Amino acid sequence: MTSLASLNKFTNDLKEQGSVMPVLFIGHGSPMNGIEDNEFSRNWVKMAKDIPIPTAVLVISAHWLSRGTAITAMDFPETIHDFGGFPQALFEVQYPAPGNALLARETATLIHSSAVVLSHDWGLDHGAWTVVRHMYPEANIPVLQLSIDYTKGPQYHYDLAKELYALRKKGVLIIGSGNMVHNLGMVAWDKINEPGFGYDWAIQMNETFKKLILHGDHQPLIHYEKFGAEGRLAIPTPEHYLPLLYALGLKTDKEEISFFNDKAVAGSLTMTSVKIG
Repeated sequence: MTSLASLNKFTNDLKEQGSVMPVLFIGHGSPMNGIEDNEFSRNWVKMAKDIPIPTAVLVISAHWLSRGTAITAMDFPETIHDFGGFPQALFEVQYPAPGNALLARETATLIHSSAVVLSHDWGLDHGAWTVVRHMYPEANIPVLQLSIDYTKGPQYHYDLAKELYALRKKGVLIIGSGNMVHNLGMVAWDKINEPGFGYDWAIQMNETFKKLILHGDHQPLIHYEKFGAEGRLAIPTPEHYLPLLYALGLKTDKEEISFFNDKAVAGSLTMTSVKIG
């Protein structure tokens, strides 16, 4: 585990960098991706090599829903195994990345749309550690999580994200972690090991999302309830979709967009991920 003494460079307020850190939305999919060497996890590794080394990582995960907004503020966040029915090897994984209490407090001061609770009760759930442990396996970069206030609508989350922009200028990698299309109730379990299989409605909505993202047309994405029957199938509940809005809210007008891991899984999920900047 990283010692507190080795974190001295993180204990002062982070300074602005010469460039702005990219933003990622990552389709995290099954928790098994956290321990598997597959096309998705290999692309997470590649992404970490393609972008600058961050001063810290802030994850908005589909798996931390709260009343109000909270941020992890402990020195060493716990690795949370928030799932069931998987092999014991997955439960044995520990990702001992440090936190950064000062960065947590600084982030809380940036957010004016909500009072932010400094949490010592959460940690890193599988929406965070299954991805970040592939990207930064040495666990030597501080990782924090920001919760999703389940009482608020999509416009609120999109707008709140904009308040985090200053962190990008300080080298913080902000990751929204969820899935654009996520309908567990319609998973084709017999196709779970055949990446690329997607129902027509899942492929259609995924393409619609991508087209709107490329064109910078965020309002239809915010008001996703207007997509109709296909949209309701793609987003039966919002928690895996809202992290995408955080990533989009952080985009500036002239930044480039690219996609990776753009593939359906088990019919009703897509792993499509977005790099901004």
